[in-house]
Amino acid sequence: MIIQSSLKSFGNYCIFIGRVFTLPDRWREFFRRYVNEIVKLGIDSIPLVIVISIFIGAVCTIQMYLNTSSPLMPRYAVGLATREIILLEFSSSILCLILAGKVGSNIASEIGTMRVTEQIDALEIMGVNSANFLVLPKIMAMVTFINVLVIFSMFTSLWGGYMVCAVTGLVPVSTYVYGIQTQFISWYVWYALIKSLFFAFVVSSVASYFGYYVKGGALEVGKASTNSVVTSSIVILLLDVILTNLMLQ
Repeated sequence: MIIQSSLKSFGNYCIFIGRVFTLPDRWREFFRRYVNEIVKLGIDSIPLVIVISIFIGAVCTIQMYLNTSSPLMPRYAVGLATREIILLEFSSSILCLILAGKVGSNIASEIGTMRVTEQIDALEIMGVNSANFLVLPKIMAMVTFINVLVIFSMFTSLWGGYMVCAVTGLVPVSTYVYGIQTQFISWYVWYALIKSLFFAFVVSSVASYFGYYVKGGALEVGKASTNSVVTSSIVILLLDVILTNLMLQ
């Protein structure tokens, strides 16, 4: 029954995405909503990304210092290992898991509320493709702005590690910076940016799907928001395994 239900949900999701990715009836309205969604989903998420990234960078630096304290390990390994963790996983995968909670729940609850208050039904009566009108600007805004958030996360995480070294003196700042620069592989940055595009699509589309097909009242909107976060997180982790295997071999 679980497999049958999952396949049915996946089929409905594919049909839903097919309705979303059609040409907008009014391009001016689409771009107006697109800009609004960039502000709401992307720019408003920058403070959260910066705060979390600073603390994660600081914690990673401390952990790397504690776990590379062997005299056989050079001190610059702290900066090198911190950089690799941030570029390969945190600034793409973990960040998008966090955004699945913040952005995904916002999208699901917004669209779900429109469904239960019959605003979506009103759009359908007027002959508007409601899935395209409501969801496409959200998906496009999230996919196009996610790399900005990822880049913010990379820089602020490394800066968090820098501040820990400067304040606590665990590792000399010059040694930490040297570790960041040592054996740098530029592909790791592109790898994180490419992964984040897939994750952003998952977060925005899955949350929109759960919100769009809400049935009931306010309680069901809350359940849809929770289900969207859980489902998005699972899909992100699955995609992370697949993309890592494909792109880093």
